Amino acid sequence: MDLNLSDEQRLLRESADRFVAETFTADHRKTTANEPLGFSAAIWKQFAELGWLALPISESYGGLGGGAVDVGILMEAFGRGLVTEPYLSTVVIGAALVTECGTEAQKQAILPEIAEGGLYLAMAHSERAARFDLGKVETMATKTGDGWRLNGAKTAVLDGAAACQIIVSARVANANGSSGKLCLFVVPAGTAGLSLRDYSRLGGGRGCSLDLKNVQLPADALLGDGSDALPAIEAVVDRAMAALGAEAVGIMQTLLQTTLEYTKIRKQFGRPLSANQVIRHRLADMAMQCDEARSMALRAALMANAEPVARSRAASGAKAKIGKCARFVAEQSVQLHGAMGVTEELDIGLYFKRLLAFDTLFGGSAHHYRRHAALSGRTQA
Repeated sequence: MDLNLSDEQRLLRESADRFVAETFTADHRKTTANEPLGFSAAIWKQFAELGWLALPISESYGGLGGGAVDVGILMEAFGRGLVTEPYLSTVVIGAALVTECGTEAQKQAILPEIAEGGLYLAMAHSERAARFDLGKVETMATKTGDGWRLNGAKTAVLDGAAACQIIVSARVANANGSSGKLCLFVVPAGTAGLSLRDYSRLGGGRGCSLDLKNVQLPADALLGDGSDALPAIEAVVDRAMAALGAEAVGIMQTLLQTTLEYTKIRKQFGRPLSANQVIRHRLADMAMQCDEARSMALRAALMANAEPVARSRAASGAKAKIGKCARFVAEQSVQLHGAMGVTEELDIGLYFKRLLAFDTLFGGSAHHYRRHAALSGRTQA
């Protein structure tokens, strides 16, 4: 298998690295932190002009038809700049759910608008009692005479306050009132009965919790034809974890480079820290962890379109391994910077926090070790 990047992918990496380095500076991050949305709408428009929002969308709907590896290249650059724009929630997750589940009319209405930068999406799926089990959903959708009525609560909705439309998962109530198959519903922001509590996320960006109390929706709010949406949700979340893994690799690489430069200029007893053999060993260990994480992220991206069990094993394996590598690199970086590593004067603390947040999104290492083991058992059976 040829793992070298194509010419187009190399150009994408170079342009993304250059744009992120020039735009997402420390001053920019301080300014963006005070933005109500948690990101810059002007930069989002630039993403659209660069073609990044259209990258994974099919050419039939105004996109470029890129794959998971292309998205990973972009996400790794985003990690280096601690980008907070809602690329994961809108493009990687939202657009993918519409592609997987939507009707032709819904795809034609939503996907081109995402590619042009005019629509923010969010997925509201996680619930407090689910414990990262994607199939455990208690929010209910009841059929009414002219549409649907939703009741329930969601948590950890990425960029929900900024979203123009929120894709909400719910169990469709059977005739006897019991819960049936899992479906997705497109809920416009500001719909009566929909309330949210917005908050800052660890390491940058925003999230929210949702309450849905007798939210009335038209019949066409149902995403797709009403088939069980759980397989599509699992596929999209697996791809999202591959993208998050690439972002974590970008963060880890930045921490490694920053720490290496610091140990060359920081002196103790008249010598640079990097002259100490123990310090060199720790830096070498950090580099090895970065390489291992990059390999796992690439494997998850390459397996993004494989059959479900193989795809999910690759995604969970990457999430578990990268989470472990990320914690090691982050802790070493903070320690080697001494007390400066946790002050606001340096960005090290922000990168550290973003990696901590990575380990909790869609489940931590312990959860995905268990999931990987369970899927391995299914493969052997």
